[in-house]
Amino acid sequence: MVPKSETRFIRLNLITIVVTLLLILAGGIVRSTGSGMGCPDWPKCFDQYVPPTSVSQLPANYKEKYVAERVAKNERFAKTLDRMGKGHLADSIRHDESILQPETFNAGKTWTEYINRLMGAITGFLLLGLAVFSFTYKGKANRIIILSFLNLIIVGFQAWLGSIVVSTNLMPWIVTVHMLLALVILGILVYTYNYTHQLHKEATIIMGKLGWLKILTIGSVALSVIQIVIGTEVREAIDAISKAMLYNGRHSWVSKVGDLFSYHRDLAMLVLIVNIIIYKIVKDKFNGKTIALRVGSSIGIVLIIQIVTGLLLSNFALPPYAQALHILFSTLLFSLQYYLYLLVYRTSTYNQQN
Repeated sequence: MVPKSETRFIRLNLITIVVTLLLILAGGIVRSTGSGMGCPDWPKCFDQYVPPTSVSQLPANYKEKYVAERVAKNERFAKTLDRMGKGHLADSIRHDESILQPETFNAGKTWTEYINRLMGAITGFLLLGLAVFSFTYKGKANRIIILSFLNLIIVGFQAWLGSIVVSTNLMPWIVTVHMLLALVILGILVYTYNYTHQLHKEATIIMGKLGWLKILTIGSVALSVIQIVIGTEVREAIDAISKAMLYNGRHSWVSKVGDLFSYHRDLAMLVLIVNIIIYKIVKDKFNGKTIALRVGSSIGIVLIIQIVTGLLLSNFALPPYAQALHILFSTLLFSLQYYLYLLVYRTSTYNQQN
């Protein structure tokens, strides 16, 4: 019988995973609609907790005001980078002229970014709740407490980094780090969910060795992370191309990315092949309808959606809805692959001990 306090943690953990994925979807919508600078300041939006709906609600000099604040904040960040020995990155911020370009108020973009921030705040409170409830495992599984508080620290840093993303006008390398930290948060949530969920269950016994399956599953996770990083860089390249073309000729943006897009497309085929092999092994090794087999099937469905959205992006002039879905399902794929790895790793370890 699982104690109620532990059941509460497990349920909240799962809810937090879902909400984190929805937050990533919200971020994808912000990115695909060009709403990243909809709120030029942080954590407020135009100095308000509830943003304006009309430019008439803003002071006449609002553009100059927020550019000046942004420049001052970026200089503080650049000095931090200098102290870290990253002078070249600091200089790239100081000499980025796009940071000096004021953003014209757009109510739609402002509220899109504001909703994204609300989702971020909800995620933060859920992670705080997990950290508090994790004490139910004190003395029994202390790693859950440590990881829950670590995630809380990371999400705090992620929120600060989000403010830097805004102040630097979506500087590419900062956007990439922001995305990778989201994967770290998800990875910790998936780990704690699996670990707590399995504390009261016996591992499924599988006939045969699972060495190759362990290697393939962790390899698939690594490939997905690489794909997400390259995909983020593709998106950054398209942003640069679209600005250079004054947002005209949208149908030609993908073709102008060059080899980077080709790498992203070709690696997608490798991801597909690896996961087909993994599914075949899981289907052969796991008896009955085990959780590992269901996760493997879910990975297949997500991959199909990823391929479809990728084709839509490359052949139909980057429709915004496909961009948001592509980001969402790439992170969902990562989460499922990592969950499958944890299931296989634990079962393999169990078999070796018995």
